[in-house]
Amino acid sequence: MNPARVDRARLRDLTDLPNVGPSIAGDLRRIGIESPAQLVGQSPMALYRRLCEVTGVRHDPCVLDVFMSVTRFMDGEPPQPWWAYTAERKARFGL
Repeated sequence: MNPARVDRARLRDLTDLPNVGPSIAGDLRRIGIESPAQLVGQSPMALYRRLCEVTGVRHDPCVLDVFMSVTRFMDGEPPQPWWAYTAERKARFGL
């Protein structure tokens, strides 16, 4: 969902999260995340590594940006577009 349209009071499905559409929602389900609440306190890098392991492929690092955006959002930060995390991801993880 577009970060500008996210409503914290209406977080029922994964696609209610900022930057999450059907594809990312499917990726999250592959690693056992079925609801937004399950993202609270999660490590975005651990989620990314688990996805790569489960699928047997190295996913685009932009997926990590999305995971950073949704975990931060669920931990109370305002919604941001996924690309707001790209510079931090590159500096922090070298990806």
